[in-house]
Amino acid sequence: MSLLTIIITAFALSMDAFAVSITNGILIYDVKAKDALKTGAYFGFFQGGMPLIGWLLGIKFQDYIIKIDHWIALILLGFIGIKMIYESFQNKPIACENSENPRECLNSKTMIMLSIATSIDALAVGVSFAFLKVPIVSSVIIIGIISFIVCFMGVFIGKNCGVLLKKNAEILGGVILILMGVKIFLEHTNLLGTMTIFN
Repeated sequence: MSLLTIIITAFALSMDAFAVSITNGILIYDVKAKDALKTGAYFGFFQGGMPLIGWLLGIKFQDYIIKIDHWIALILLGFIGIKMIYESFQNKPIACENSENPRECLNSKTMIMLSIATSIDALAVGVSFAFLKVPIVSSVIIIGIISFIVCFMGVFIGKNCGVLLKKNAEILGGVILILMGVKIFLEHTNLLGTMTIFN
């Protein structure tokens, strides 16, 4: 998996957290830099940490599943992508959306809950990283940094741009993950020659 592919995957994985960050920016009418920093730090840490956990789980079984790793990547990434697109149309409120105090969105308990909820997909991707022999340390760092930046910006974007971008972010992330799963499957089954877009 090339560096550019990992970067694109990181952006796709961060879209759930980005959508929640946008919501926080919408709810907190007097957004400050520290609000965005806190949001980015929580989401960046969990988005980066979950693939590592998934990788540690997957590495134990890679010798048994190496022959079907491309199917696993296709199914996991495809399922996650479809799930993200489906959920973008559900309009479910986040944990603190109906609170009288919008800054409850940023208390530690709520942020941990939201960070875990939005990073479960990254855990599954980490499993596929183990089968694909992706360099995990650099990948985790890249995913964490990109998620931090995306979510930091998401808070301010939410303050200024409203709800529409939230749904579009989840759809975009879902489409990217599906395409990445298809790309890996085609490459590993030799159904695709040289791809120049992501390599």
